[in-house]
Amino acid sequence: MSKAIIGRKVGMTQIFAEDGKVIPVTVVEAGPCPVVQVKTVETDGYAALKLGFLPAKEKALTKPDLGQFKKAGVKPCKVLKEVKGMDGYKVGDEVKAEIFAAGEKVDVSGVSKGHGFTGVIKKWNQHRLKETHGVGPVHREPGSMGSISDPSRVFKHKHLAGQWGVENVTVQNLEIVRVDAGRNAILIKGAVPGPKGSVVTIRTTVK
Repeated sequence: MSKAIIGRKVGMTQIFAEDGKVIPVTVVEAGPCPVVQVKTVETDGYAALKLGFLPAKEKALTKPDLGQFKKAGVKPCKVLKEVKGMDGYKVGDEVKAEIFAAGEKVDVSGVSKGHGFTGVIKKWNQHRLKETHGVGPVHREPGSMGSISDPSRVFKHKHLAGQWGVENVTVQNLEIVRVDAGRNAILIKGAVPGPKGSVVTIRTTVK
């Protein structure tokens, strides 16, 4: 059975292993996530759990969103996500960080950091031209757009300047180093997508 939980990225730090090695970890505030709805194959065509995360004020929600929380008897939440492959839960139960254990492998999904409109050097890691011998003023430009006569156009997917980041990203096969059930914290080795305070989803790895 696969497991999943919604969390909030707190930030990065480091801890020491028993052999003295320093391990860089990302601290994720994982849960508790109340079960708002249990979807079944008979009623919905597929099986899934709808989990909530982070308390919200009633006035901040629409009537349809507020209605499903009242129907489930669960306090309103800011975040709602569906997860598949989790059995044995009913409406009103809570999914907590303790469902995971140290040493498990997980996939972490989130929205990557936004970098705004950036040039080709920062976005695509291209080289700049020389700063001397009459090259300027094109030191950081993207380069040739293509031939004049043939094909007389710019090919699709050419690396050009533009918006970078704010994309759904999943980092696979990360290792859980420590689980602090008392603080609802999961320490994951390495980096996970998104800035501090962003919402991430931790799932059992598919690989």
